[in-house]
Amino acid sequence: MTGVILAAGMAKRLRPLTDHQPKCLLKVGGRTLLERTVDAMRQAGITEFVVVTGYLAEQIREFLTQYAAEHQDITFHFLHNSDYEHNNNIYSLWMAGEVVRGREFLLMDSDILCDPAAVVRIAQEPGSALALNRHELGEEEIKVIVDANGCITEINKTCNPKDAMGESVGIEHMSTTYSTALYRELDQMILNEGLIDVFYERAFERLIPQGHTFRVVDTTDYFSYELDTPEDFERAQQLWENATQ
Repeated sequence: MTGVILAAGMAKRLRPLTDHQPKCLLKVGGRTLLERTVDAMRQAGITEFVVVTGYLAEQIREFLTQYAAEHQDITFHFLHNSDYEHNNNIYSLWMAGEVVRGREFLLMDSDILCDPAAVVRIAQEPGSALALNRHELGEEEIKVIVDANGCITEINKTCNPKDAMGESVGIEHMSTTYSTALYRELDQMILNEGLIDVFYERAFERLIPQGHTFRVVDTTDYFSYELDTPEDFERAQQLWENATQ
């Protein structure tokens, strides 16, 4: 299995912390978010990585090149999203298809702070699976509605929070079948419809009527925290310290 890490975004809401470094190189508990992401994927047995960069790409490449020098069993493929200011993560995911189209892969954003056990849990699923946390939901979260079998029927920010099981954490395991269908749909969205500035969950949702979806894995019991603002970052430091004591 290949690990796909999306690291192109500018994280404007985190400024001034991200004025001179990408969000994924911020440190929590003395280690960068990116290092934690790669380490978690390695715990899941992944040794090949595709990293899509954009904002301050050289810092990320330099960091991971040094990481690879210290862990010579792994390989990084770097792809650069040069128009990162004008597109969203769907475009970065589409770019990753240069390597993973039709292949099994584990997808993560580069800025997820979570217990590595959650990543391992999703990677070990036999089919396509998505990590979900149950908590009180608002307007900003990517919310997930499931059927009686625990399979996703709706995934977006706009669905009724009362109908949703929880929030997507941002860890997805793609089977080869799902990967093939996903990139066929992404080609349609990017090349034919020009949908470059939407979240990649839009593609997930469009695949549901075609018979392709994820089984939800409840990872609520594993620590995870979303860092969108400087206040979130300060809070994350304390929460991580408490969670790891």
